[in-house]
Amino acid sequence: MNAPLNEHFLSNLRSEALALPESGIVEVMNIGRNRQGLIPLWVGEGDVPTPAFICAAAQASLLAGETFYTYQRGIPELRSAIADYCTRIYGDFHGKPFSPKRFFVTIGGMHAIQTAVRMIAGSGDEILVPTPAWPNFAGALIAAGAKPVDVPMLLAARNGAAANWFLNIDDLQAAVTPATRGIIINSPSNPTGWTASREDLQQILDFARAHNIWIIADEIYGRIVYEGTRAPSFHDIMQPDDKIMFVQTLSKNWAMTGWRIGWLEAPPEMGQMIENLIQFSTSGVPVATQRAAIAALQQGEAFVEAQIAKLRGNRDLICEALNGSGVHFAKPAGAFYLFCRIDGAEDTRKLAVELIEQANLGVAPGSAFGTGAEAYIRICFARKPEDMIEVARRLRHWLAQRG
Repeated sequence: MNAPLNEHFLSNLRSEALALPESGIVEVMNIGRNRQGLIPLWVGEGDVPTPAFICAAAQASLLAGETFYTYQRGIPELRSAIADYCTRIYGDFHGKPFSPKRFFVTIGGMHAIQTAVRMIAGSGDEILVPTPAWPNFAGALIAAGAKPVDVPMLLAARNGAAANWFLNIDDLQAAVTPATRGIIINSPSNPTGWTASREDLQQILDFARAHNIWIIADEIYGRIVYEGTRAPSFHDIMQPDDKIMFVQTLSKNWAMTGWRIGWLEAPPEMGQMIENLIQFSTSGVPVATQRAAIAALQQGEAFVEAQIAKLRGNRDLICEALNGSGVHFAKPAGAFYLFCRIDGAEDTRKLAVELIEQANLGVAPGSAFGTGAEAYIRICFARKPEDMIEVARRLRHWLAQRG
């Protein structure tokens, strides 16, 4: 943790910057980052490096001298590749293939979120955020001067099924005020694994239409589901004039977290505004990185399918290993996290530090994920299966010792 600033510096700093909280995930990472033998499960990435064919595309670009400024919206070849990919995954967009004009290349998903937020929310505005939620949503809103409004999701059994997370539309309705400008929907969810059904999405879309607010749809885990080939998407039910922007990234599907490349999908009419925001923030994405993204989208399907198969096995392994151990969770339908509660644990930041020191495991504290998450920890299971076997062994041993 950094030393506090003295009043001399504080007097001239923006309130938006001062209001930004320290990342609860990064705080715990910094405690255990270099600990020998620790298994890191705290961030949303696996242990597989980027495939060689993706790296080779970037290398070829660099060797060809593509090291200059480029299109702010993304090189045409990549925008076309994204459009083709979306057509393959979601089908036609109202009778036609997706248009490249809908896609804007960004420095990762986080930049896409910031760009979307900047267009719809600022000082005094409110954005609804179903929680538990990835903490960067709130961070992006606070940085823009807007207010994140937590709408806690519920964990309960419904219709005879096992307990799972769900979003109550009545709770959304109750959270709306005249300052509400939008809602962020992350499905499949980080951290809970909640995966909205088509009916859920239709209710949310009807709600947004009724209140004339925007939906920022974070569907970056949409391919990582354990039944079917993809999660339901707002693409399945939306009309061309619906106020929806989609956030995407290359990070999760193609093991490209460190490359920092993603895209924002939005109505083409918003293109100049988005181009301006990109120009005045990053001035575009390096061409070599974009060439790597093209290779991933066009040649990477077998890699994605193999990773999902591994993740399915890891999910089942860790869930089966922890059943009956005093660890409580809803088996995630999507994404690659186990969001779980441990009997008797109230301070999950303290619990995360204990797991570092006593079990040599790095997890994310639930306190980082907003209202309703305080009693939980998040375990990323995107690692090789033998690591997950060891994780389960260490957890069960630690739980036994803890009593």
